[in-house]
Amino acid sequence: MAVHRTYLFAPGNHPRRVEKAFILDCDAVILDLEDAVAVAEKPATRALVVEALKQNPGRRGYVRVNAWDTDFCLNDILAVTGPWLTGIVLPKVEEAAQLVAVDWLLANIERDKGMDAGAIDLLPIIETGRGIANARAIAGAGTRVRRLSFGAGDYTKDMSMRWTLGETEIDHARAEVVLASRAEGLEPPIDSVWIHIKDTDGLVRSAEKVRDMGFQGKLCIHPDQIGPVNDVFTPTEEQVAFAEKVVAAFDAAEAQGLASIQLDGYFIDYPIVDLARRTLDQWRSIRDR
Repeated sequence: MAVHRTYLFAPGNHPRRVEKAFILDCDAVILDLEDAVAVAEKPATRALVVEALKQNPGRRGYVRVNAWDTDFCLNDILAVTGPWLTGIVLPKVEEAAQLVAVDWLLANIERDKGMDAGAIDLLPIIETGRGIANARAIAGAGTRVRRLSFGAGDYTKDMSMRWTLGETEIDHARAEVVLASRAEGLEPPIDSVWIHIKDTDGLVRSAEKVRDMGFQGKLCIHPDQIGPVNDVFTPTEEQVAFAEKVVAAFDAAEAQGLASIQLDGYFIDYPIVDLARRTLDQWRSIRDR
């Protein structure tokens, strides 16, 4: 079970930032060909990104290509896809057909390069009004996509919203991404970046909020964000201990034909014990990482 708490962006054309990103404690690195790279440098950056991925085997390395409707997307995917790549991050996804087309392209590249079918992950970012309106269809496109992600910056720009520190204006969009993911059998999604780099308290509040909404991690734009976000999405020692206690007590009760018990003042039945087992699975995955 892979861990998806923190995805750190690094500009693909800044070798020192890329090198540093791969030694940090994030769960995955996203080398950027989109917003962080000037238009004139985009084609030349593809080769830099591939070389960086090849130099860091064993690390989960993604590439954010340019959006589907740009002149760069196709050649981005063709240039960076190979055995060295964990996945493609596709920004500004608005329709299921876009994912179907990219999935087909990746399948052909995998076959031509002798890779296993489906080896390359595909992580869409839903970050426009049209994308949110089509979230259910995007999640249910029947492609290799395992999880969605949400982008608040472009979403609030597209919707002419003011992106406030409280982020209440994007609650509906986040909820839609979580619901679409669950309804279509995907993993919990990945949340947007937090752009206030010096505001660690705000970052933690944002991460705690989306964790409680059903997200499993956040996109990050600065190394200092990795630790706080990892902490939010990692079960505490107290939570792990209580989960172990719940599972042990329920297993003992179930062996006696009971399916509901009280434990330390809590009512425990199947949904509660299932959540405890999920907590333990998550903790073991983080420990083993």
